[in-house]
Amino acid sequence: MSDTTTNTIELIKKPSKQTTAKTILIIGVFHGEEPQGEYVIKRYLESANFENVTNHLNFIPCLNPWGKERGVRGNHNGVDLNRNYPTKNWIETEKDEFYSGTHAGSELITRQMTELLKELKPDIILTLHAPLKCVNYDGPAKVLAEKIAEFCEYPVIADLGYPTPGSFGTYCGVERNIPTITLEYDDKEDYESIYRKTEKIFDWLAVY
Repeated sequence: MSDTTTNTIELIKKPSKQTTAKTILIIGVFHGEEPQGEYVIKRYLESANFENVTNHLNFIPCLNPWGKERGVRGNHNGVDLNRNYPTKNWIETEKDEFYSGTHAGSELITRQMTELLKELKPDIILTLHAPLKCVNYDGPAKVLAEKIAEFCEYPVIADLGYPTPGSFGTYCGVERNIPTITLEYDDKEDYESIYRKTEKIFDWLAVY
């Protein structure tokens, strides 16, 4: 895939038969130089048994295939997809690796995601990032973050210590009150170790 400007988001659904099921959304590769999320999601989809899940699981293995192919943070327009959401704190930033875009929601993928959120109405969102080695959270997700941290043995951090205007976490967690977890892998950790930790988290979310 050489260009994502005309592509829609790859969403893989693993529904539950339970009438009380929560809707879980799990997203990999917001940033192209953070490929771990796609690896763990695809491996989990190939190996897990979804017959008895009690929650609806929804996976986006790679939100930014253009950036992943090139090993860069942004998309084909040089925009950081985690700074492009129409939040109250969005600002246009310098054209560096955290570039916000010309306006909030300027990117097709951002607009597709906002529509997808309206359609799915997720109860919990988990995004997979690197390299900060922590469990970050937005919205009413402190208890959830603490539980996820037990599986991966990463610290829980509510504030990363720097501003993130236009972020997905602010859009979903702070402004829409959806419990939103940003799992930041240690990029020095081998993929097998990362997968084993994340597998436990996915298994738990499947029946949470």
